[in-house]
Amino acid sequence: MASAKNTDPARRSRLKGDLTGTHVRLRPPLPGETTLLFQWLNTPELTAPWDRFSLDSYASFEKNLHSSSEDDGSLYPRFVIAKIEDDRPIGVVGFYRAHPVFEGYDLWYALCDVSERRKGYGKEAVGLTLDFLFAHTRSERVGATSDVENESSYRLLESLGFRREGTLRRALFHHGDWHDVFVYGVTRGEWIKK
Repeated sequence: MASAKNTDPARRSRLKGDLTGTHVRLRPPLPGETTLLFQWLNTPELTAPWDRFSLDSYASFEKNLHSSSEDDGSLYPRFVIAKIEDDRPIGVVGFYRAHPVFEGYDLWYALCDVSERRKGYGKEAVGLTLDFLFAHTRSERVGATSDVENESSYRLLESLGFRREGTLRRALFHHGDWHDVFVYGVTRGEWIKK
């Protein structure tokens, strides 16, 4: 695994397996969690303050959720973020091929259990996702985007070593207006050295 070369003891200690950290583990959604994930991702207050929102039918959501691992372009969750202490789901993380030519992935994340926000779980989950992508894909760069007004999201990315690479002006329509979006990226070499 690429992250095994890391020399930071705090970061090494959080890796107890490919997708297990100190406080959270990333795992595929369990069949019994489909209803919970559907509710989370179809609740605008949980997922859409800084992003576009569209309703999904349960049948479509269930089908696409369980086939997302076979579709590089899927925007459905790849992993559930679960707390290690009780395996309770608190959020989701996904990644997708954002461009048909570039060899890279973009990732996204949502801590949907509002009571678990601002405790470092999102940062740990994104770090584990980076470990996974750099260990299991040829990607030399992983990207992410953030609404310019979503300071919590872009600060999380910056704390993990993502660099702001630019701004897409008026690129995302939500809440009745066009919004600018920051573009972030981290390369394989930058992540391994972190």
